[in-house]
Amino acid sequence: MSGNWQIARAWIMDSIATRDLAQGDKLPTEQELSRQIGVGRHSLRRAVASLAAEGVLSVEQGRGTFVRGQPRINYRIGRRTRFRENLESQGVKPGGETITADITPAEPDVAQELSLPPGTPVHRILGRSRADDHPLGLNRSFHPAERFPDLGVKRRSRMSVTDIYASYGVTDYRRRTTTIYARLPEKWEAKLLEQPADQPVIVMCKTDEDLSGQPIGWSEAIYAAGRIRFTLDFPE
Repeated sequence: MSGNWQIARAWIMDSIATRDLAQGDKLPTEQELSRQIGVGRHSLRRAVASLAAEGVLSVEQGRGTFVRGQPRINYRIGRRTRFRENLESQGVKPGGETITADITPAEPDVAQELSLPPGTPVHRILGRSRADDHPLGLNRSFHPAERFPDLGVKRRSRMSVTDIYASYGVTDYRRRTTTIYARLPEKWEAKLLEQPADQPVIVMCKTDEDLSGQPIGWSEAIYAAGRIRFTLDFPE
């Protein structure tokens, strides 16, 4: 029946409301849930997908499905947004790793964001951020290679971008622009985020500039939508 997935969804939500399933609990197997609820596996999968898209459940490849509740990370975006400060202020341990780092000619869109001629050498860094050791997002960033010659090496040593900027004399910087939108992840993105490919991600593109207004970095961050929410801070 077409409404069976809604029956399964309501059963899971009721179990969470009555604390039969608490935050962090792993759901029983598909076979066990189908038997308990009295619906087929197709209906159960649709119900789980619906709740995962809302951030109520987290489907983690190779581990199972867990009760998540509300997104834990409230990421505040303002003129001076710092990843580490955002997480530590909420009692969450920030972390991450650099996956690849190289120097490449700037594509036209990247060159435009960094106010550089197309083809100018830029650092291209792909990293993965973590919150309490769980994958939170992926980040592709680009920085002028002439201004920050050793940026790639320093990122591989797990030095923060803020500290790297400071080592080159950029002791403060601010965000020029932020663009946010949602889409489905590519397969490799879903794998690195440890989420199903049919669950959305939130993409945040931003340009950072020094206090003279010169762009110093452009990045595209891809976040697991069920693990984060954003608050925009507007100055007076």
